[in-house]
Amino acid sequence: MPTGHATGGIGPARSRERFLQGEPVEAGVRTSILSSWQRSRSLGLSPDQADLPFRDDFDRDARIVRAAVPVLDRLQARFAGSRMNISVADASGTVLLRRFGEASLARSLPAFQRVPGFVFAERVAGTNGIGLALAERQLIRVHGAEHFAERSQRSACRALPVRDPLSGRIEGVLCFGYPSSTEDPELAITIRKAAQAIERRLLRQSSARERALLRAYLDTGAATSAGLHHTVGVDELALELHPRDRAVLTEKAAELISRGQRAAAVVSLFDGRRVTLVSRPMRSGSGVEGVAIEAVLPGPAPREPLAVPTQVDVPPGSSGRLAVVTAVPPPRFVPAAAAPGRLPVATLSRNLPDVAHGPFGTVGRVDAADDHPDAPSRTRGLVMVGEPRVGTYALAARRRLELLSEASARIGTTLDVRRTAQELAETAVPRLADFVTIDLPEAVLRGEESADPRTDLHRTVVHGIRDDLPFSPVGKQVDFGPTTPQIRCLTSGQAVLEPDLKAAAGWLAQDPEHTERLLTEVHSLIAVPLVARGVILGIASFYRAQDPAPFGDDDRSLGLELASRAALSIDNARRYTRERTMVLTLQRSLLPHDLPDPDAVEIAHRYLPAESDVGGDWYDVIPLSGTRIGLFVGDVVGHGMLSAATMGQLRTAARSFAELDFPPDEVLTHLDNLVGRLDREEPAAGAGVIGATCLYAVYDPTSQQCTMARAGHPPPALVRPDGTVSFPDLPAGPPLGLGGLPFESAEIHLPEGSRLLLYTDGLIEDRHRDVDVVLDQLRGALAHPEQTPEQTCQTVLETVAPAHPCDDIALLVARTHALDPRRIAAWDLPADPARVSEVRAAALRQLADWGLDETAFAAELMLSELVTNAIRHGAGPIRVRLLHGRTLICEVSDASNTAPHLRRAASTDEGGRGLFLVAQLAQSWGTRYLPEGKVIWAECGLDAA
Repeated sequence: MPTGHATGGIGPARSRERFLQGEPVEAGVRTSILSSWQRSRSLGLSPDQADLPFRDDFDRDARIVRAAVPVLDRLQARFAGSRMNISVADASGTVLLRRFGEASLARSLPAFQRVPGFVFAERVAGTNGIGLALAERQLIRVHGAEHFAERSQRSACRALPVRDPLSGRIEGVLCFGYPSSTEDPELAITIRKAAQAIERRLLRQSSARERALLRAYLDTGAATSAGLHHTVGVDELALELHPRDRAVLTEKAAELISRGQRAAAVVSLFDGRRVTLVSRPMRSGSGVEGVAIEAVLPGPAPREPLAVPTQVDVPPGSSGRLAVVTAVPPPRFVPAAAAPGRLPVATLSRNLPDVAHGPFGTVGRVDAADDHPDAPSRTRGLVMVGEPRVGTYALAARRRLELLSEASARIGTTLDVRRTAQELAETAVPRLADFVTIDLPEAVLRGEESADPRTDLHRTVVHGIRDDLPFSPVGKQVDFGPTTPQIRCLTSGQAVLEPDLKAAAGWLAQDPEHTERLLTEVHSLIAVPLVARGVILGIASFYRAQDPAPFGDDDRSLGLELASRAALSIDNARRYTRERTMVLTLQRSLLPHDLPDPDAVEIAHRYLPAESDVGGDWYDVIPLSGTRIGLFVGDVVGHGMLSAATMGQLRTAARSFAELDFPPDEVLTHLDNLVGRLDREEPAAGAGVIGATCLYAVYDPTSQQCTMARAGHPPPALVRPDGTVSFPDLPAGPPLGLGGLPFESAEIHLPEGSRLLLYTDGLIEDRHRDVDVVLDQLRGALAHPEQTPEQTCQTVLETVAPAHPCDDIALLVARTHALDPRRIAAWDLPADPARVSEVRAAALRQLADWGLDETAFAAELMLSELVTNAIRHGAGPIRVRLLHGRTLICEVSDASNTAPHLRRAASTDEGGRGLFLVAQLAQSWGTRYLPEGKVIWAECGLDAA
């Protein structure tokens, strides 16, 4: 398929090119556009196709043309001087009318597009406004590279179907075309109002059609008299009709009723048959005027009995609107007496043999034969009865249903309280109200229930057809008086209608400064409480300004229905906010608050929770013996409270294992056993297997060596001092919790000034991005050796992290330092007690050189005890090392694996007090094991005497 080049496209040009190349496109393209692209490709369309079909046989006097011409003339005057082109197409996509805001704009188009007749249906033109509006049956915006064809890349358009107000069928499409650079959100309001104006004009186009229908009826009547037709009720047809045919008949019957005249219409069914609907004015005994619609079907008369009508109940207050019955009166009938609330259709002047209950009403059964045996079978099938102006009510009801249907799709798309409230306002404007304000308690915004919503309301949303009205701004606390409609609706729990705000005293006294100006703009108000599951969530206020008619009871019911649906979504978002806040609070409380500031590394860290839910990502920095530092990062599988609690257990256990000076692979082995035990002890009521990944690194500044091990975790990123970025190939190891598989460590030399980035998979793994591409982005973000760890964290989050993370992200950046060799002193000696004094003397000289004379006494005593214990209970060779950092560390190592134990010596014991003295003099002490032997260390504060 030729792809072309979407140069200058404002829309998703890159996604379009990827789609045309056959690559998957999952993000960055709206669903309606992507579906249209796929349909265009399945039709074999080419984006380079220049020509469109042209028709010269279209109806230049069609209903949609006559209704749209005055509206397009006004639109042309409104957009005069602009590069706007306005089109009206029929239901097949053929452009019937076109207007230009600037005359020269027409000359820039291909010749065949300057006059009506060219076809913009999706099946021939690909993705465009007219074609997509017909396919999606709703308001459509197509922008720049969202167009399928190359010729439309620099343009944008909005298109809206125009419907027959009576039948609901799409008569055509109104389309605004303009350059992409002149996009204006107000066009959505303008095109809706223009389409409504065309639909109102369609309603008024009845005279010519009525004459045509009357002629059709007279022709049908003559044919019936000649015996060429027989009639049948729709209940008989329903047994064999397709649901689409039944819908067409019902819609046409409603249209005939709205005319209120004696007329007829021929309806073509999908299988090619034709049914004639005949309307007959009628009047009930109680004075209710209505119209009966009969069905006439060509063909021989049926032999089986046909249905005849009896009196049909009409719901109180409906005045017979659209009371659907199915019955067959004969040609000669007399009106039956009508009881109150009942609309007599017709009855035979004979006794009914029996009565049956049909799907559309109560009917009787009688033979179809006439009184004269030779007379042709002539019966009438009643389809529907109703008032002549039923179409007006049907139109209003249809639009209310459309708005409610749209609300179901638009409200509650996220679990954010503010966004859900905004969606309610955007749905109601301008189709119900011109301005909407929504006030919610501060507690609801936090995810809690408000103790008294009337005293804690804050303006959350202000939305309308323009922004210059003096409503209280978003964020301001709103104090409604006791007599205002808003407080009355909260008190009663019902919607409050104020058709004339000038007469609403309570509202006027609320804020005289603002209401005086508001009254020059708005004139009617509906205040609706937002209540869900018995919880008061706030108030929605709907204001009408442009429509001179005030709100009515139907509007109040519609506003209440919209608010009820929105309140459920807001309550869901509130509950989610509360639970997410609880989990996030737990998560943050379990993460380290103040990380240590060791000499070995410079640390920076970030934690970014997922948008949808909080997970179990964690990190930690643990000071170890010998100026070493331990770096942890881990991720518990899943989200929610269980993951956060498991994370806290793992982090605590990991710190404990690390402080015991276990090497990284052994620490992971202990954590693996812990996760397996948690999974066996706490099955979590079907929540699934507990699992986690982890990476543990230990850096030694004295040797600049870093030992690392990982359990199913992404490898770290290593940035060397020259800016080279690499991802060390560490042994992967299984995730924690699988059990039975070993872990391996790897040792890497880190020159001073290197940066080590530890992260969780939320940074690089996303279903909309390729991991290799993300790693390349990460490599580019890290290739700046001059950055500090804090700058590195910020750069990574800004350039690599997804805009809307679906998983938690934990970052830990460590820039390494090396301990000055002049601050390290070491001596090797044999296992000879006579050499202890020599070591003490050498250590005292070294301490004097470092200026640590005040620490010399404690250090000398600790060294003496540790060396003596190594000679007595250990094995040679023996090594003594002093490390001068923020503290003084004394280390004595030997080749024995025997661990010393602190005990309390009895008064009669001659020994056993050495480690006790060391513990008293040192800030901390301990033992760590080497591949061969052990190290006993003691840390002494530099201010010790």
